[in-house]
Amino acid sequence: MEPSRLRRAVQAARSTASELGLQVGDVAVVHDSDRVALRLVPCGVLARVAPLGHLADSEFEVEVARLLADVDAPVAGLDLRVEPRVHVRDGFAVSLWTYYEPVGSPIAPADYADALLRHHAALRRIDLDAPHVTDRVAAALGEVSDRERSPGLPGADRELLRGTLAGLSAAVGVDRAGEQLLHGEPHPGNLLNTRRGPLFVDLATCCRGPVEFDLAHAPEEVAEHYAGADLELLHRCRALNWAMFSAWRWRRDDRMPDRDHWRAEGLRRVRAALDHCGPG
Repeated sequence: MEPSRLRRAVQAARSTASELGLQVGDVAVVHDSDRVALRLVPCGVLARVAPLGHLADSEFEVEVARLLADVDAPVAGLDLRVEPRVHVRDGFAVSLWTYYEPVGSPIAPADYADALLRHHAALRRIDLDAPHVTDRVAAALGEVSDRERSPGLPGADRELLRGTLAGLSAAVGVDRAGEQLLHGEPHPGNLLNTRRGPLFVDLATCCRGPVEFDLAHAPEEVAEHYAGADLELLHRCRALNWAMFSAWRWRRDDRMPDRDHWRAEGLRRVRAALDHCGPG
């Protein structure tokens, strides 16, 4: 967020928590993009603050967390001292979560796969109306198809992303018999190593599709420990994920740190992933 908006977001989180009886002496920025995550101390809260235009996403994330709390999913939970809801304040949507002190050691591939397997099992136990993977792909395709929304994207790269998104979306969406609810983006940045074990965060990306779509976000070694994965479908999903990632980076209003690096790296990853897909 731009500095003035970030200051307002911090104040919105501070005021919301304080009015709910939580003690806030200091606020530290944990993550800053179009939405921010703030650590509130000493109350031990992680506040997720989004512009009001993301209210529906924030409410969806809280609903996912509320449902998963009842089925023992390996996910970060909402703060139990307050009502599980989104609070609207000064043009922001504020939700309050438990803050988990990170453990420094990396998560081993086997442990990563175990957490993802348990998360998928928990997701099969809840009833939730969620978008399909192909709906998210369609949104990314809209960005690269509109030159005004992605003016800096070179012509050849635009065609690469457009063809990859359209072609692989159709391939992934053909057989929906074995699909289920997914995390949506369980990449390493969304899996915390805590004293309770690995916990997934950023639940607003929950969608429906093949488990390989989730598995494609994880380091490649994780697939070796995830029983029953379709490796051909996994390669397609990995290419599709990088194409979606690249589409977001080329948006005119994207604010990801080091965006120019990730624009080039994303396109490189798309080409490398497509090479693993083989002919067709």
